[in-house]
Amino acid sequence: MANHAADHEHHGHQHHEHGGHHHGHSHAPADFGKAFAIGIALNLAFVFAEAIYGVLGNSMALIADAGHNLSDVLGLVVAWVASWLVKRAPSERFTYGLRSSSILAALFNAVFLLVATGAIAVEAIQRFFDPAPVAGQTVIIVAAIGIAINFGTAMLFAGGAMDDLNIRGAFMHMMADAVVSLAVVIAGFAILMTGLNWIDPVVSLLVSVVIVWGTWGLLRDSMQMSLHAVPPHVNPQAVRDYLQSQPGVCAIHDLHIWAMSTTEVALTCHLIYPTGHPGDGELRRIANDLRIRFRIPHATLQVETDEQDCALHAHAI
Repeated sequence: MANHAADHEHHGHQHHEHGGHHHGHSHAPADFGKAFAIGIALNLAFVFAEAIYGVLGNSMALIADAGHNLSDVLGLVVAWVASWLVKRAPSERFTYGLRSSSILAALFNAVFLLVATGAIAVEAIQRFFDPAPVAGQTVIIVAAIGIAINFGTAMLFAGGAMDDLNIRGAFMHMMADAVVSLAVVIAGFAILMTGLNWIDPVVSLLVSVVIVWGTWGLLRDSMQMSLHAVPPHVNPQAVRDYLQSQPGVCAIHDLHIWAMSTTEVALTCHLIYPTGHPGDGELRRIANDLRIRFRIPHATLQVETDEQDCALHAHAI
């Protein structure tokens, strides 16, 4: 039996190492650090302003949107931290570096937001049965500022939204928040036109539903990642079929695909070549295909030549 491990990495160029590996790289370009800093500062300032005016204007819709915008700040912080931690080199104890901390941060973020949203919803329901006067004009002005801040922050990440899942998440989050702020503006106009104060808690409940809807996906994905599930964008059966179809491979087993972080995917697999080792070049080709076709940049392949394994593992994972 001949064993061989091939680990393929790609970050702007192709790099192959066999044996010891040093992983120190980032999936968020360094120039996005300034974008994160600006976005976090703007949104944090707006959260305080919106919460204060929500209390002064007696608007649960504004307070709910402040909670939503706080989720923006936390989401941006998590994305920024993840883009920084991915640069940390592995150590003797943390052999993958600190990549997985971004998954833990996302899980904490999701749980925190669900708890905070629950508190907002309870207050909104109480307001629904006992409506209080709402300063509709204040609601309109503050929420309109929110639209500008959320849209402006989203534009800071537009340049990297297509190439980096971490940056894309920040971009999509901020664009969605601009739409939520627009809903609050509409509520302010509706209150001014109708004088119906119950519109405010109704909108705050709708905002809470939007937060839960968005956060639920974050909770689900972070839970699955923490349990080493196959990432959603990877089709495990397609990967299996591809590996089994390679020239000289009679069977595969011990196929594992998991997320190393919120942006990186790893794979390990045993390939059975009864006719002998296919050579380093062939394994590099397979690793490169896995990176390009399935977005799996970290592939470790072990070659086995025992023909009996073909019968033993032909249908095994």
